[in-house]
Amino acid sequence: MNIPLSRPYMDQQSKKNVLKVLDSGRYILGDNCKLFEEEFANYIGTKYAILTNSGTSAIFLSLMALNIGKGDEVIVPSHTAFPTVEPIFYTGAKPVFVDIDESTYTLSPEEIRKNITDKTKAILPVHLYGHPAKMDSIKKIAKENDLSILEDCCQAHGALFKGKKVGSIGDVGCFSFYPSKNMTVGGDGGILSTNSSKIAETVKMLRNHGRKEKYKHEVMGLNLRFNEIQAVVGRIQLKKLDEFNNKRREIAKLYSECLKSLPIVTPKEKKWGQSAFHLYVIRIKERTLLQANLKNHGISTGIHYPIPCHMQPAVNKVMKTPNLITTEKIVDEIVSLPIFPELKRKEIIYVCNKISNYFN
Repeated sequence: MNIPLSRPYMDQQSKKNVLKVLDSGRYILGDNCKLFEEEFANYIGTKYAILTNSGTSAIFLSLMALNIGKGDEVIVPSHTAFPTVEPIFYTGAKPVFVDIDESTYTLSPEEIRKNITDKTKAILPVHLYGHPAKMDSIKKIAKENDLSILEDCCQAHGALFKGKKVGSIGDVGCFSFYPSKNMTVGGDGGILSTNSSKIAETVKMLRNHGRKEKYKHEVMGLNLRFNEIQAVVGRIQLKKLDEFNNKRREIAKLYSECLKSLPIVTPKEKKWGQSAFHLYVIRIKERTLLQANLKNHGISTGIHYPIPCHMQPAVNKVMKTPNLITTEKIVDEIVSLPIFPELKRKEIIYVCNKISNYFN
């Protein structure tokens, strides 16, 4: 048996719609892009959604629209994908890395409070692995200190915090459509959600060379636009997102039931959160031998992420960073198991049996 870590879904209707766009001759920011933005905003529950060419670009443009730049500080977890923090550096601001809650792997509100200074301008919580951060506490801290909130939802399409979709809670939410995500567009892509007309209009200009009209450039912008071909794929995937997420949750439940008696830590959901289970991440003290054993049986695993952002060489070259006890502990123990909507029950049982056999 050969079981990949993830597998993107692509149906025949998507392929047919792509061919229609190819025949149309209209490829950039056309009607499908506009409809995709409207549909995504309706799904998340915000007034606006603006497409970009990647989740990284969505974060970068959001920071720019929030006027975050040189001399500012942005509080962010270190346990996240590096693209979360890259845009902070490119604005000229400084990421302030803080530790996480060990039960959710998301920003610890207590650690946020400890690290606020007079230079802090924003908090960037990451809904890691699909589980929401504790947004009510984060919003309270932000309000008390007049800070913006930029949600990194790149792994959490459709996740809920107290019944509300992530990406609709802070000032802006950023999503990725990379092929391994809960929904994709057949390549790189991203979108940001917001209720602010000012942020929406600013980002629309910035992503398209700083213009509203074709030859009138009001600000210095960039070329971070989206395209019609991927928009038609995204529109179909969005309609299937809840179905995809429900299947992921079923898979996660079965994993947890099968693995509960073993000496590993399985992911837990807080009562106030509903995870989209982008990843199913377990923890084990000695993971190398387990991963090798599973690989020998055709089972792919991953580590998300083995090197915390504050320990990355690129970061250490430009700034001093703190010791983050919880982050540095868990990165040596985490292992991601296969999870994607088309994963079959017999494949899940096969994975669980091989893990069980490893311990017995």
